[in-house]
Amino acid sequence: MNELQSIDNVLDPIFAQSILHHELFEGDATVKGTLRKDTVDLTVTSPPYNIGKPYSGQEHDDLLDYSEYLKFTQQWLKNCLHWTKPTGRLCLNVGLDKNKDGKRPVYSDIVSIALKIGWCYHTTIIWNEGNISRRTAWGSWMSASAPHVITPVETIVVLHKGDWKRDRPGKNDITDEEFKDWVLGLWSFPGESAKRIGHDAPFPRELPRRCIKLFSFIGDTVLDPFVGSGTTMLEAISNGRVGLGIEKVPKYCELTRKRIALECGLKLNPSLQVHRVESTKRYWKV
Repeated sequence: MNELQSIDNVLDPIFAQSILHHELFEGDATVKGTLRKDTVDLTVTSPPYNIGKPYSGQEHDDLLDYSEYLKFTQQWLKNCLHWTKPTGRLCLNVGLDKNKDGKRPVYSDIVSIALKIGWCYHTTIIWNEGNISRRTAWGSWMSASAPHVITPVETIVVLHKGDWKRDRPGKNDITDEEFKDWVLGLWSFPGESAKRIGHDAPFPRELPRRCIKLFSFIGDTVLDPFVGSGTTMLEAISNGRVGLGIEKVPKYCELTRKRIALECGLKLNPSLQVHRVESTKRYWKV
């Protein structure tokens, strides 16, 4: 089933044709000129966690000094604010804590940065992934000396630009049961298999699906600035939104294109860049 067939029950054909402009950039989310100002309705993303995942083949790429990681976080969050339309939203999947190379309250630090640069806070959804493996690092076993505490959940921080209420009308596609279930901010569904997807840290399609249907209208533009295996773009396309993705690792750009072709029936074709910036090496669109 192609995209137009999958959404023609909620969109008229003329409008459906007008939204088929999905774009993928091989570029850098820390470069402001990668996208234009005020073009995104909703961002759904899970940035690098800085725990040594070898995304580009080198572990050190995801193991910055913590202060440098926070500077990196500030830069891409500033850019997303610049790219987001007034009353647009950001759903940010991040862990509560960072335990590798010293414990850090990464969730708290990232939220503080977001607020300082101009994002407004709405809520935090707790995602119970339910797949914590058997523990062996207990710290001081059965002793108050130095026990290790692990919280087996992740967060989805919901932020917005300007007022929370959308200033533009739109068409919804969320069901009664979905709405009642998802506005309770404790979500339980399993994670995704890195081996099955071919990415070191994929999130399941259920995560962006819920965020997209709950926080955006049909036809809205949805961005993932760390597109990875393309999961957010897949759900944007499948749910009648415009999908935008930025990814700096070439093999993940190819993985995203392959998944969109196989799972959505759409081919992202190489194209001349509409607006050339130094960070964008390649560009594809439908």
